[in-house]
Amino acid sequence: MVESSALSKAGEAKYIIKKEGKMKTDAMLFLTDKLLAGVEQEAIDQIKNVATLPGILGNALAMPDMHSGYGFPIGGVGSFDWNEGVVSPGGIGFDINCGIRLLYSNINASELKKDVLKKLFSAIPSGVGSETKDKLDPKEFENVALEGIEWAINNGFATAEDKQHTEDYGRLDASVDSLSARAIARGRKQIGTLGSGNHFTEVQVIDKIFEPELAKKWGLKEGNLCVMIHTGSRGFGHQIATDFIKVFLDANTKYKIDLIDPQLACVPIKSKEGTEYLQSMNAAANFAYVNRQMITHNARDVFSEYGIEMKLLYDVAHNIAKKETYVVDGKKKDVLVHRKGATRAFSAGNKLLPETYISTGQPVILPGSMGTYSYVLVGLDAEKLSFGSVAHGAGRVMSRHGALKSLTLEQVEKKLKDKNISILSATRKGIVEEAPEAYKDVDDVVSALQINKLAKPVVRLKPLMVMKG
Repeated sequence: MVESSALSKAGEAKYIIKKEGKMKTDAMLFLTDKLLAGVEQEAIDQIKNVATLPGILGNALAMPDMHSGYGFPIGGVGSFDWNEGVVSPGGIGFDINCGIRLLYSNINASELKKDVLKKLFSAIPSGVGSETKDKLDPKEFENVALEGIEWAINNGFATAEDKQHTEDYGRLDASVDSLSARAIARGRKQIGTLGSGNHFTEVQVIDKIFEPELAKKWGLKEGNLCVMIHTGSRGFGHQIATDFIKVFLDANTKYKIDLIDPQLACVPIKSKEGTEYLQSMNAAANFAYVNRQMITHNARDVFSEYGIEMKLLYDVAHNIAKKETYVVDGKKKDVLVHRKGATRAFSAGNKLLPETYISTGQPVILPGSMGTYSYVLVGLDAEKLSFGSVAHGAGRVMSRHGALKSLTLEQVEKKLKDKNISILSATRKGIVEEAPEAYKDVDDVVSALQINKLAKPVVRLKPLMVMKG
């Protein structure tokens, strides 16, 4: 049971924690009563801790999928004054630019062949420490980290249309000058790999349309086949986070920052260390965009054997920090928005969107679990209410250890089979850890977003085949 004397209800699906102790601002939680009941006390404490960081603007925010993480809760958003605020790797996560993309087709899912899943599993390396057969040489890896999707286009792995359908056009301003040899070594052999944990490639069918006009504009038709891909920067991003957390902790005395939790290690955004981290973080983000693009390329090769063309709807990051401009207390401010297990939900007219989506708003891709629905939404008033941010998925209610302790492989496989969902995984353990029971009800998460006018659903997706690491 969550305990906080400062926690009070502020709406049908909203709670507020009033500023107390070292908090510099309030914390806002976009939660229904039901969702709040499933949140750990640690996650509540973490969002309060975020509110203590120097230069925070607006409220510290928690999305409906919130649960405890490293420093920031997962589902946490913190926005900091560009000139006076800080950057914290704990507000981005170890899997920098972990993100999600959705491929769609004009083929009805009933035409899908059962052997597709085995072919995808063979074509896409997955599992803990998964590697490609041929690692990139140092110069080529540097090009990936600096050029992002441009590298993939130049090497025949992406199209110009793919670039238009990727957040930030798949490329951020990066530098490789501060990368450790260990980070580079880990990244060179992992491009185009899925990894493990909650990462997946999932074959889905569009089973319900909520916004017919918008769905039509986006090429999404009921009954048609889709593929969702969820992964990030793998060991490359993890090493960058590890390296810079140590740097930031060492610099803490230098900048005289009073940390309530060492996992929130931070430095001023414009400091030497802050600049180096952001440039390195962007290198990992570029790598992640290419990683998902390479998996897309391999998946397209598989589907092309059946005469099926897979187009990219959109690719969004949900572990990243971005410089954006918002009106805060009546004034325009440049801010560094930390999204940790949270994704952009920009509405129509936002000039930060790729040109393709300025007129409609961006697709917001929100996965459930491997046994439940996923959604594609579109932003409503998120720019005004949550620094343009919404949830990134269903969010866990049970730890991986808890899932392994309370569930069996046979139980999970039977439930999936009863729903006509096929699964292939690199490990038996991975299936149990990611059981649907370990996650919140994604419908509740979507409902909380809609009640708060952050986003609304456009289509619903049902899983048919799941590939996990």
